[in-house]
Order: sequence, then C-alpha cells, then structure tokens
Amino acid sequence: QAQLAESGGGLAQAGGSLRLSCSASGFNLDYYSVGWFRQAPGREREGISCLTISSNGTRYADSVKGRFTISRDNTRVYLQMNSLKLEDTGVYYCTGKYGTVTIWGQGTQVTVSS
Repeated sequence: QAQLAESGGGLAQAGGSLRLSCSASGFNLDYYSVGWFRQAPGREREGISCLTISSNGTRYADSVKGRFTISRDNTRVYLQMNSLKLEDTGVYYCTGKYGTVTIWGQGTQVTVSS
C-alpha cells in the first residue's frame, strides 16, 4: 500500500527552525513530483512548496519564500523551515503526485510560539 508518513513536527519558538521529513513506502517516490501543504487553524489547506521529479524545479508560496527549502532523496521528502513565524502554525502534509494520482500523508503538527 502506497503511504507517506511525516515526522519532525513539534513546538518551536518564533525565529527558530524545524525540519520536516516525509517517508515514502509501498511505491517508488522517484517517479513522483512532491510537495508540502499546510492547514492553519480555521483556514483552508494551502500549497506551500513543490519539487519536480528530477529536483530541477521548485516553487514556493510567497508566505514561505526565502525561509523554507524543499528537498528530496530516493525515499524521503524534506522541508527545512527557518525563521519561523507565528503564522506558520498548522498541520503540514506531504504529497506525492504522478499523473492523476496524488498520495497524501497524515500530517504533522507544527506550533510556533512567541
């Protein structure tokens, strides 16, 4: 069964850093473009970053540009989050997309405090 599992979330202070990791199992991540979404309390889920199959193309939401970095290897997707802000609080989801198929992880909570 194809699955993605996020880890690395938790509590961080504003200005601090966290690194999220997303592990793939049951499918070959090499064939999938990958991304990260987040859902803040009371808000809709939003896409914040994506990365192509060959890692030669990245995109970031304006809200995280210059602070977050997405990367990948054969079996994992990473999101390095620096200079965290209170508004970065939310549940973070990783995704893998191949054609019309999108796989979602269960999410990991990130809470940024002042």
